[in-house]
Order: sequence, then structure tokens, then C-alpha cells
Amino acid sequence: MPKLLLSLLISINLSVSTAVIAGDTVSAPWGGASVTATEYKPQKVVYDVHVKTVEAVESVLDRASYLSTITGADPFDQSIVLVLHGKEISFFASKNFEKNQDLMRRAQSLVESEALSIRMCKIAAQSQGFSPEDIHGFVEMIPMGDAEIIRLQYEEDHAYMQ
Repeated sequence: MPKLLLSLLISINLSVSTAVIAGDTVSAPWGGASVTATEYKPQKVVYDVHVKTVEAVESVLDRASYLSTITGADPFDQSIVLVLHGKEISFFASKNFEKNQDLMRRAQSLVESEALSIRMCKIAAQSQGFSPEDIHGFVEMIPMGDAEIIRLQYEEDHAYMQ
């Protein structure tokens, strides 16, 4: 009797497995994710930007812009700061405007709308051959990117994002 029961259970299990495969739930055996409705308050955030491609800068702008939107986009209650200190600095150089004009127009628009501010490490810019005059005017030059990130975290209570 136990062998018959075991054979029956194996047979049922194989039938269920076949049905699962036929229903294409093998790739999603737990179904889809649920969405939790969450209301976010205005935030103070510093993004540590050290990227190599235009697409990576666009991704940071997307994230920062969306954060601004879902937290109320209130420049009085929130602060979103991007600190640039990597290869992306060259994208913000005036001499590279033609090549990066879509990115620069978007970044300038976000700064102008007060959704965020963009600060650039002067030391990193100089190491790449750029002086403050070489960088678009909507960017604020600061003495050192790492020091600014630390200052924003510990003196102005900004959360760190990368």
C-alpha cells in the first residue's frame, strides 16, 4: 500500500509540474511583485557622481529628478545635490557642448527649476585640464568633491547616494 501511495503522489507531482511548465509559471513561480503605496517626504540627498559615460550621467539625472518629483519638488523643504568628481566632468565643459548638448540642456533645466544642484570638484576638474571658466555656468565649482560630500552628510544631514 505505501508503494502504491508513493507512486500515486509521484504521478500527481509530475502532472502538476507539467501543468506549471505548460502555464509558463516556471520563469515566475511566485507570480509578480506587489506595489506598496508609499508617500515620501522631502529629502536631503547628496549623489556621489563618479561615472564614465553620458548614459551613466543620464541615469543619475533620471534618479535625482524622479526623487525630486515623488518627494514634492519643493526647493524649500528638500535638497538634492550632485557632486561630480570623475570622468563625467568633461561632459560639462563648454568646449564639449555640441557633443553633449542634450545632456547639458537637461542638466541646466533641472538646476534652473531648482529640482537639484550640481557641484563639481575643482581639484578633479583641474586634473583633467579644466578651470572654472571652462565649465558651464549652471555648475557650482567647489574646492574638493570628497570634502563636500562629507560636509553635506555631517553638517547638513544629507543622505548619501551613489
